[in-house]
Amino acid sequence: MPRGQRCALPAASGRDRLNLHGAIDLETGQTRIMDVQTVDAESTIALFEALERANSTMSRIHVFLDNARYHHARAVTGWLQQPGRRIVLHFVPSYCPHLNPIERLWKVMHENVTHNRCYAKFRDFAQAVLGFLRETVPLRFDEFSSSITDNFRV
Repeated sequence: MPRGQRCALPAASGRDRLNLHGAIDLETGQTRIMDVQTVDAESTIALFEALERANSTMSRIHVFLDNARYHHARAVTGWLQQPGRRIVLHFVPSYCPHLNPIERLWKVMHENVTHNRCYAKFRDFAQAVLGFLRETVPLRFDEFSSSITDNFRV
């Protein structure tokens, strides 16, 4: 936009929120993305259960995550201590989202789905985001992998 000119952009109205809790396999690009009511300890446990089900042959599943309070909740800690749990948590340093692969995935999603785009309906927005994360990323992971896994060499 030329300097000094105003640009009117359409904006979707409403109070709908898309709360996502997710994980990405840094080797394959496969994602587990959950649309949840609230991102909290309960949704964290649900994500971990989904990861264990999806990776039934692995003896350990290493998960890199931030220091959100719900990741350290008693319910999560108790779930992880149950016999047979295979999730191993690795917390990235505070204030270092560039080291968190899922944050890097959100950035790639925004670049490809939300930047400079307006969705007339929330449903269209949610379908575009979820479709990109669940389908496009795994299919085009070779293209996106350097942006997502730059600090994590497999």
